[in-house]
Amino acid sequence: MGNHSFDHVNYDALDSAKKAFRAACERTREFARDYGYVPPSGFGSSANVFSLDLKPFLTSGADSLQVTLLPEGLGTSDDARPGLDDGQTPLNDSESGQFWYNIGIKTVAVMTNDAAASGMQTVLISLYLPSSTPELVFNPVFMKGFLDGFVEGCRQVGCVYFSGETPQLKGKLIEGKLDIAGALFGLIPAGKKPIDGTELGAGDTIVFVESSGPHDNGFTTLRQLAAKLPQGYRTKIPPSGSGSRGMADSGLEYWQAINAPTILYTKFAQDLVRSDVGVTNLEPITGHGWQKLMRSKKKLRYVVEQMLPVPAVFDFVERENGMSKRDMLKVFNYGVGLAVFVRSTEDAARVVSMAETNGLRACVAGRVEVSEKREVVVKPLNITLSEDEFTL
Repeated sequence: MGNHSFDHVNYDALDSAKKAFRAACERTREFARDYGYVPPSGFGSSANVFSLDLKPFLTSGADSLQVTLLPEGLGTSDDARPGLDDGQTPLNDSESGQFWYNIGIKTVAVMTNDAAASGMQTVLISLYLPSSTPELVFNPVFMKGFLDGFVEGCRQVGCVYFSGETPQLKGKLIEGKLDIAGALFGLIPAGKKPIDGTELGAGDTIVFVESSGPHDNGFTTLRQLAAKLPQGYRTKIPPSGSGSRGMADSGLEYWQAINAPTILYTKFAQDLVRSDVGVTNLEPITGHGWQKLMRSKKKLRYVVEQMLPVPAVFDFVERENGMSKRDMLKVFNYGVGLAVFVRSTEDAARVVSMAETNGLRACVAGRVEVSEKREVVVKPLNITLSEDEFTL
């Protein structure tokens, strides 16, 4: 009998992919050197080993480590491209390489940004990439683009791509597609404490930090819109009236604008953690849009008086999909990737300056008030979002 005569798993495709993934792991070996090292045995074992440096924690007097293990999935943004189901010309190799590079960064972001919001430094990150047809999905263009983007994301965050799994699941997944998910291990730096929102309260000041576009949320709506557009994902995004930021993504095709690389906030968040700024909470604006501002169960009113410029892609989606601004705020980040809550206006000014040092646009957006219920009041748009619509 020939090899694998009764085994329909394509080990040739899987083994080839695993070698490329392992090589990508090696490229990140030194990225978390402030927290430890990968022993000479390297990668490729059934369970890889990382030696965590405990000296900073012991010298800080800590009697425990504060860590997180966080799983997350990318969702469907990797399906938001021409040629899949919109009847448009598929991406050429150059476009496809850039698309998958961006998806690689977005995959890092969807995990590490959540960890960053708790003050966690991601140290190790893993991937879970199941498919039914590895010979199709793990093609050379995907492998180079995705892994280059994923490694770059790890570099920016300061973490090691540590392990992964690429199972072939025939009969469970659609042919030619894959699921993108993973998990991370992170920790609070020595001598610091998590940001968990317990100190959030009335009198705090809110700082908005920019997004690059939809980031990793709202793609069900975005993909539905593509099906309605005559040119699908190939539709050009026209200029908007939202100022210089609104012009940034105008002229791009729809697929490019919605899949801009997600901003990675770990370094900025770690700068906040290591400073003496009075941060009371960090909230990534992801699913549920601006309703996430009132994620805390405390009865507080979040009054927004100043907004960041809105990327043109949101104006386009709002107009073409016939959505109200209220609906936009409930679905998308609408130009805000991260909200920082601090104790004073002086702290807020410092946060804006620290964001700018990290190459991020930010603004002092508003304040937190006492309230009988949770609500977000967006004064520039004359919109109030109530806890009655937000059950999280």
